Amino acid sequence: MFCGVKAGLVSADVLRREQQELRRHERSNKHLEEESRHSKTVFRDKSGRRRDLAQEQLEQRQKAEAEAERDEQYARWGKGLAQGRQQQQNVEDAIKEMQKPLARYIDDQDLDRMLREQEREGDPMADLIKKRKAKESKEKKEKPRYNGPAPPPNRFNIWPGHRWDGVDRSNGFEQQRFARIANKKAVQELAYKWSVEDM
Repeated sequence: MFCGVKAGLVSADVLRREQQELRRHERSNKHLEEESRHSKTVFRDKSGRRRDLAQEQLEQRQKAEAEAERDEQYARWGKGLAQGRQQQQNVEDAIKEMQKPLARYIDDQDLDRMLREQEREGDPMADLIKKRKAKESKEKKEKPRYNGPAPPPNRFNIWPGHRWDGVDRSNGFEQQRFARIANKKAVQELAYKWSVEDM
């Protein structure tokens, strides 16, 4: 039978012997049973090597954290860094304004500075202030410009780069175009003068 005993009509001696054999077999396997009860499951990959699940989970968690951080950074960039800074500045200004008392007095420096920075229509000093601010911003950092003989004109009035050596390497199309425009204008002017000559 499946359990290891004989089937059918069996004498008591044979039955007793079979039961003793089963008990002896169970006792011999008892220590194996105890060992297997407290042992951990061994996971293996396709090639048969042992897998360290704790290490894999740790790596997965680190990878997920790095990906979440990268996604957060891209989300921040997608909104726009300047807009984010401006929004943060607006929140800080609002908190600062909320902490001030409701009544403002004549010696309030923040109010005075805010009113001075506002530009009003018809202000005679506004042009001077704009020039001063433009000069300050210009002094900060300006891109280098080409400093040399005047470059040949082009259709788009684009100034050459600061590393240009002054050699015109064009195929002459721009000069031909300007010559055609000048010729056309001269012909029109001559035709106009000829048409009004008798008057």
